[in-house]
Amino acid sequence: ALHDRGLSKMAAIQAATSKAAALLGVEGSVGTIAPGKQADLILVRGNPLEDLAALSDVALVVQAGQQVVRA
Repeated sequence: ALHDRGLSKMAAIQAATSKAAALLGVEGSVGTIAPGKQADLILVRGNPLEDLAALSDVALVVQAGQQVVRA
């Protein structure tokens, strides 16, 4: 929806991750991937910077350091 309203693909992804964490005041622990931060990750098939629909094609989910879903 953010991209549909004019944000670039990268800006829309950042709005949902690092910018959202900063807005909520939790950027010290979440929002980006860095040593010491909590990290729940999705790995997708494809490049969301080329096509945001790639974010719906999840290949792997990692939560609290453990693989929880492999599609």
